[in-house]
Amino acid sequence: MNVDLRDRSAIITGANQGLGKAIAAEFLRAGAGVLLTARNEPLLREVQKELHPLAQRGRPVEVMRADVSRPEDCQATADRAARDLPDLAVLVNNAGVYGPKGATEEVDWAEWEQAIRVNLFGTVLMCRAVIPLLRKRGYGKIINLSGGGATAPMPRISAYAASKAAVVRLTDTLAEELKDAKVDVNAIAPGALNTRLLDEVLEAGPEKVGKAFYDRALRQQKEGGAPPEKGAKLAAFLASPQSDGITGRLISAVWDDWASLPSKREQLAGSDVYTLRRIVPEDRGMKW
Repeated sequence: MNVDLRDRSAIITGANQGLGKAIAAEFLRAGAGVLLTARNEPLLREVQKELHPLAQRGRPVEVMRADVSRPEDCQATADRAARDLPDLAVLVNNAGVYGPKGATEEVDWAEWEQAIRVNLFGTVLMCRAVIPLLRKRGYGKIINLSGGGATAPMPRISAYAASKAAVVRLTDTLAEELKDAKVDVNAIAPGALNTRLLDEVLEAGPEKVGKAFYDRALRQQKEGGAPPEKGAKLAAFLASPQSDGITGRLISAVWDDWASLPSKREQLAGSDVYTLRRIVPEDRGMKW
């Protein structure tokens, strides 16, 4: 699916590598301007140089160092966007970490807490900083990165799992809060990516992450994992006018037929498809 983002710019966090970098490249190819943030400024500058040739007709490729777990950095990012991106309409909350690996009662508490600060608080803080700009515009898109941690247990990586489930509930809650402002809020499950997070799992070893998860990571490394481009294309779709009115959903880049959603807009809006909900016995044919 080809999308047109020429009338809008985006903030993309965690954009100096992996999926964030792939999303930035996809947005630039679609005509968007971007402000990319990450904690590693030297790497961010290298990415800026690499991506600049993709910018269409002089569209901006701005970068700034920012730590999403720091409220002042998030506000500074929004202030920079307000100054340099007058057509800001999209926020992509991609920055994230796995956090500590091991049994929940044994891992370092400060590391566990910091993972929550980056994955959950960072998403909330960026939304708080940018939402006033989108409300003023009367239109916008917020795209949050979730993943397998939101929909299935992840033993021995509990901070990541808990934070990503929380991000999904934040997503559908903000979607309700922002309907009147015409701001769509969705979450993406990009699939199992061969990024630095996979490297962390392999480095931690089966003793910390568990043999089953470690073995899956080895297979993923060997087989190549999900292409980041799939998640990037879904992000571009959710940033585009084609997705207007699709909101409050967790969508898989790999498994869901998201390109067909515009034709199912009304049906989707009246259902709980692509949402997290409690399953009761009757849903499984049980009369308890």
